[in-house]
Amino acid sequence: MEAFLLGLQLVFNVETMLVIFAAAIFGVFVGAVPGLTATMAVALLVPITFYMDPTPAIAAIVTTSAMAIFAGDIPATYLNIPGTPSSAAYVNDSHLLAHKGRARETLGMNLICSVFGGLFGTLILVFVSPSLAEVALQFSSFEYFWLALLGLSCSIFISIGSRVKAFLSLMIGLLLSTVGLDMMSGAPRFTFGIPDLMGGVNFIPVMIGMFALNELMLFYGSRNEGRELPYLSKDSVFKQAPKHIKAYWPNMIRGSSIGTLIGALPGAGADIAAWISYAVGKGRSKQKQNYGTGHVEGIVDASSANNSGISGAWVPALVFGIPGDSITAIVIGVLYMKGMNPGPTIFMDGTGLIYALFIVFFLANLIMLPIGYAAIKSAKVFILTPRKILMPIILCFCIVGAFSINNSITDVWIMLLIGFIASILARCDFPMAPAILGLVLGTTLENSFMSSMLKSNGDLLSFFSRPISAGLGALVILLWLSPLITMAYKKFKHNSQHKAPRIS
Repeated sequence: MEAFLLGLQLVFNVETMLVIFAAAIFGVFVGAVPGLTATMAVALLVPITFYMDPTPAIAAIVTTSAMAIFAGDIPATYLNIPGTPSSAAYVNDSHLLAHKGRARETLGMNLICSVFGGLFGTLILVFVSPSLAEVALQFSSFEYFWLALLGLSCSIFISIGSRVKAFLSLMIGLLLSTVGLDMMSGAPRFTFGIPDLMGGVNFIPVMIGMFALNELMLFYGSRNEGRELPYLSKDSVFKQAPKHIKAYWPNMIRGSSIGTLIGALPGAGADIAAWISYAVGKGRSKQKQNYGTGHVEGIVDASSANNSGISGAWVPALVFGIPGDSITAIVIGVLYMKGMNPGPTIFMDGTGLIYALFIVFFLANLIMLPIGYAAIKSAKVFILTPRKILMPIILCFCIVGAFSINNSITDVWIMLLIGFIASILARCDFPMAPAILGLVLGTTLENSFMSSMLKSNGDLLSFFSRPISAGLGALVILLWLSPLITMAYKKFKHNSQHKAPRIS
């Protein structure tokens, strides 16, 4: 109890509260700018945290990452450009709802689900973090192979339109993921003699090219003025929220649970959590045909998982010092720098820092409501600003965002090339999201497969030798066979209904 009271004193002081407020504003700005990510925002904060006490330093990182994940939904809704990778899972739904004059309503549900998911994940972090961390540590390369394959399969099944085109889009992403050094031989693959490609293709420039630059090219390649979004002043932020919460509260709980569990897996993070939650929600929905066409239910599924995934990623980071995602990978370094050594002993520290961290998580998600509401109300700048002015500004941010990842002009050229290819694919109705997920998970898939084959001396049955691995493998195979099972069931049902009665 004494440690908890010390934690309260560390948080509820003028310095820490001002830092939380300033970090919330900074997180909204970074998340709302296409090309700038939550990870980049946290990385930019690290030099500043050198001069802060431990509690304000961690508070700045937690608040910034939570706000940036939500703010990524703003350009996704108004411009069809995800501000952060986790927004890409439901960008079609958000943007199509905006075209129906329901932009603020959509962002209001994004905000509520983000706050709910963040608080849910924080409660899990506080009460059951040791247990979740133990489950996460049981995942070996066999389990990660099936988890990556599950995410890739979901990207095809949740895509709108032709699944063949979705599969081809996924193959493009997987092809990009093979660029770089081969993990087995160390030989360069598809680098064309360019040293900057030795480390592979970063997904941030590709995401910027596929969504932001693609949207820019489509805008300048079309003279249709009807592309402007309708702006309705009567579109309320929270007016429809009670109705949506009443209808989709199970989706909020399920999405938050999935986000926390996936986030607790080292290396998974909020991006994969959003995709899997969206796919699971679509599979269990009674209106699955509406997903991707401007449906609030899909937004509830994925946006609940976003922020809960951030909280879940802190579980292995705090308990075992294993980063759950790229953000916590940065955070671990900050924790060591501030004398908070991640590991089981961190919970036995009598200074109250761990309780201060938990309190900061709650405050960061609660302050998201007023700051997020203000951001939504002021986001009409995307509508009121003429596109001829807005688009060049976005292009500048895209170039800066692509360059700042590795300080490499090669990433800018990659963004331009991918944007040109994406604009051609978009005109042929190819979905972009599977390609992004293929690039993100392709390396995990390959490395997990090769590591597993080395461990098992090439025995493919070893992928089913562990209980969790066998369960995930069975789930993936069942997902692949689901179209055939559905067709067989419909055919059986049709024949049974039209079967002629026997004449006695």
